[in-house]
Amino acid sequence: MSTVPTHGNYHGYYLKRLSVTDPRLALLPENTFTGKRVLDIGCNEGWVTCEIAQAWGASKVVGVDIDDTLIRAAWKRRQLVWSLQEPLSPQTNGLENSKEVDDSSPTRGNSTGMTQLQLDYFPASLQHSFGPLPIPPSSIRGKHAFPHNVSFRTADWTKEEIVENVDGYDVVVAFSITKWIHLNGGDDGLRAFFRRVHSVLKLGGLFILEPQEWDTYKKAKRLNESLRSTAQTLKLRPNDFESILKGIGFSPARHVGITGEGGFRRTVDLYVKEAS
Repeated sequence: MSTVPTHGNYHGYYLKRLSVTDPRLALLPENTFTGKRVLDIGCNEGWVTCEIAQAWGASKVVGVDIDDTLIRAAWKRRQLVWSLQEPLSPQTNGLENSKEVDDSSPTRGNSTGMTQLQLDYFPASLQHSFGPLPIPPSSIRGKHAFPHNVSFRTADWTKEEIVENVDGYDVVVAFSITKWIHLNGGDDGLRAFFRRVHSVLKLGGLFILEPQEWDTYKKAKRLNESLRSTAQTLKLRPNDFESILKGIGFSPARHVGITGEGGFRRTVDLYVKEAS
């Protein structure tokens, strides 16, 4: 893949959006991911994907990105996050005499009544000095417990099938990717993306969308000639997205808030799949 991030596949992206927890997730209702199958499209290095899996009670989270280098970094992120987490104990899990643990999350979104665990319990310097902690088998932790409840795949999800699509999803997350899909695929490509999200969501499922504003397209289209050419053909604007999604079978948008700093200050919208 070209080193030019023509799909928004920036390396070191989260170094520009540093935070212990992602403020976009903090805008959402606490039970958004609890017990849910989640797809994170354009997951980059997996920071948000891992947070949903570890801290929001999801039963399964799949992160997908077009850039294989980013996906390899996401797998490393998974092990790093696991290594920094406060150790689980039988008392913490309320299972004093059991080796079997099948809780979905140590923190918010968890309905099991578990004591909340500190996610950054160990300093990062320990992992850098001694390497990551080994991940115990899922037979001990439980397949719906972090880190076994998160996985990553390299794919252009707008065009390629992944095996996890077969079972569908309760939640699809699309943070800061519509501009790149739009500039690479044109108006038709963006419409096709929205239809595909609708097709993999279960009835009543949530589509969480963080669209980039139109004025941010100007800088992106300078990355190469193909993006510039496509940009000249675009008729749709981000303000049109809600009407398109409603036409496909989604509810009107629920605007849950605006967060971020500088050029990353954007709205986060929730859509519900209402019709097949």
